[in-house]
Amino acid sequence: MTASSVEPRPAAPGRAAPLAGSWARLSAALPGLRIHGAPPRSGGGWTAAADLAGGGAALDAMIAFDAELGLELYGRAARPDVTAGFCLHRYTWPLALAFTVPWFLERRVPRLPVERVSVNRSTGELTAQPVEFACLPDDPAAAAPGARVVPDEAALRAELLAAVAEHLTPVLAAFRPRVRRGPHTLWAMTTDDVVEGLWYVGGLLGEEDRATAELDALLPAGPGHRPFVGAAGFRRADGRWLRDRVSCCLYYTVRPEEACLSCPREK
Repeated sequence: MTASSVEPRPAAPGRAAPLAGSWARLSAALPGLRIHGAPPRSGGGWTAAADLAGGGAALDAMIAFDAELGLELYGRAARPDVTAGFCLHRYTWPLALAFTVPWFLERRVPRLPVERVSVNRSTGELTAQPVEFACLPDDPAAAAPGARVVPDEAALRAELLAAVAEHLTPVLAAFRPRVRRGPHTLWAMTTDDVVEGLWYVGGLLGEEDRATAELDALLPAGPGHRPFVGAAGFRRADGRWLRDRVSCCLYYTVRPEEACLSCPREK
C-alpha cells in the first residue's frame, strides 16, 4: 500500500465535524474531489499547502505534474506561464469549494490557512483541518468547539471572502513569478474559480438558481470585496444562467479552435 492510499488521520475532535456533512455532500455530487477533515500530509503524492506557498521544490513538482498532464490532454507542450496558470487553477478551483460549499449548504465558513491544508493531485483529495469556523447565531453547531458566531448573513459573507483570501494570498504570491501575471490578474482568476466552482456544484446539487443568487450577493458589482476582482455577474438568457469571466484562462493558447463561451477576450 502506498502512502497516498492511506486514509488521512482524523482531525482533532469537533473542529472539522461541523463541516463534514457539507464536504460529504460535495464528494457525493463530485466524486473526483474528496475532502477529509484531517491534518496536512506530505509525501506519497501529497503536497502540504504551506510547502506550495513557500515555492521551491513543492511548487516545481506541482507545475511539472501539470506539464505532463498538458501533454496528455492537448498533445503539445504549453508555454511555461500557461502551464503554471493551469496548475494554479487546478489548485484553486477545488480548494475554494472547501470554503464555499459549507457556506452554501449549512452557513458555516471554515478558516483554513495554508498550514492546515494539503492536496493530492493524483487522487483528487484534500485534507483540511480548520482553525475555527464562523456560523450564524441560530446554527445548531454554534456551541461546538471552534465555532465563532457572527451576527448576520452579510458578516458571514465577509468571513467567507476573508477566509479564502487568507489561504490564497501566499499561494498566489508563490505562483506569481511562474504565471507572470500581476496581483490584479491573479485575483481575477481567483474570483472566477470561486464563482464557477460553486456555480457548477450548485447545478450538480439541483440548486443552480440559489447558487447564482448567493454568488451575486457574495460578489456584487463594485469595489467592495478586495482583493477579489470583478463580480459574479450572472445573467439569464435563453433559459439558462450565463456570466462573463473576469479573467482569461489562456485555454486558447493550447486549443485555439475551441473558443470559451465566457471568455472576456471575445467581448
